[in-house]
Amino acid sequence: MTRTVVRGGLVVTAAEEVHADVLVENGRVEALATPGSQQWAAERVIDATGKYVVPGGVDAHTHMEFPFGGTASCDTFETGTKAAAWGGTTTIIDFAVQSKGAALREGLDAWHAKADGRCAIDYAFHMIVSDVNESTLKEMDGLVGEGVTSFKLFMAYPGVFYSDDGQILRAMQRAGDNGGLIMMHAENGIAIDVLVQQALERGQADPRYHGEVRKALLEAEATHRAIKLAQVAGAPLYVVHVSAREAVAELTRARNEGLPVFGETCPQYLFLSTDNLAEPGFEGAKYVCSTPLRPKEHQAALWHGLRANDLQVVSTDHCPFCFSGQKELGRGDFSKIPNGMPGVENRMDLLHQAVVDGHLTRRRWIEIACATPARMFGLYPKKGTIAPGSDADLVIYDPHAEQTVSAATHHMNVDYSAYEGRRLTGRVETVLSRGEPVITAREFTGRDGHGAYTPRGTCQYLN
Repeated sequence: MTRTVVRGGLVVTAAEEVHADVLVENGRVEALATPGSQQWAAERVIDATGKYVVPGGVDAHTHMEFPFGGTASCDTFETGTKAAAWGGTTTIIDFAVQSKGAALREGLDAWHAKADGRCAIDYAFHMIVSDVNESTLKEMDGLVGEGVTSFKLFMAYPGVFYSDDGQILRAMQRAGDNGGLIMMHAENGIAIDVLVQQALERGQADPRYHGEVRKALLEAEATHRAIKLAQVAGAPLYVVHVSAREAVAELTRARNEGLPVFGETCPQYLFLSTDNLAEPGFEGAKYVCSTPLRPKEHQAALWHGLRANDLQVVSTDHCPFCFSGQKELGRGDFSKIPNGMPGVENRMDLLHQAVVDGHLTRRRWIEIACATPARMFGLYPKKGTIAPGSDADLVIYDPHAEQTVSAATHHMNVDYSAYEGRRLTGRVETVLSRGEPVITAREFTGRDGHGAYTPRGTCQYLN
């Protein structure tokens, strides 16, 4: 392995900001020192003067090659992990899917087969449990033992991924016993399906109605119910893609009571709104995801939640479907638009823009994008920080570079950008994954198969 020194940058972690040189050896951070104080010999020297040196991002919520609505998300593990690297993310946690009637192991093996030897950066898996029964409950114990320590359940999508309250309670009880973390898609899918049907019967078929039927109150109700079920089960809870201020209020209340309840939001809820869903023609289909985009006034509650630590993580829920041929499946019926948006390449830059705009501090940026997701999902301090012994997942970040986001220049395998034309300050310059350059001065220098599968420990906020 090549010895590398990153010189002269401002090292920013969740804990501190310090000007330091960083020595990398055998894929790990070996040491940090005052700039110029150590004359380390190295085959590779990277000058980070005037730049930030930050830990590689940990995106704890992606869906590569994910089957949904008769199609599949259009980023493969090859294209998606390359795009992630371009955006300064060096670890993704993707979702393996249990099919109804099949074993968890079967789903996990299928996802290993999709990803093995194809990823440019490191990866891990959560497990979607879509069929809770005696056999799958037993399997959960074994999966925790081998490093798949989180399980996603859905209160939405009846007939596809949906679990009823009894199934959810049983899975939560099991997680309470085995140390796993239940991740919840909290929307009342049974009620939403009624509202969908009623909207279509009224002839309300355009994309904007997707947001109108998936009501904020039904996200809040499901969030409340999930919290109470977790409380009964004596289990921790992680609520994914929180979009509504009413749902944030439920999480805040639970955390104020001292419950082990955690919340994640996504860049689309912080930067986009129902205005996008209402774009003319069929353009709004580009912004159909669930939970849906909310009116702009919800954004203040999300930013406040992030600052106050009522929301702990920003992930992308990256689940891209091309506008042409995939999103178009829902022309004339918004309920048939595949749910999901691209974003794995944009997260670190959008959150840096939030620093520029005064929503977040630099350290909080790194906390919600790197350190906390690593801790939440049992990867810290291997991932999520820059410290002796940590993996040398380093991003040299130019805080002054300006860029305009566009599908013409992004690396995700999707034909549109949700942030088309948005001007951002800050850009990734160089990325190391376990000491190996994946992006070098804005050129891709990585390779398929460099990324390693990374088993995880249990949630480090519960120990």
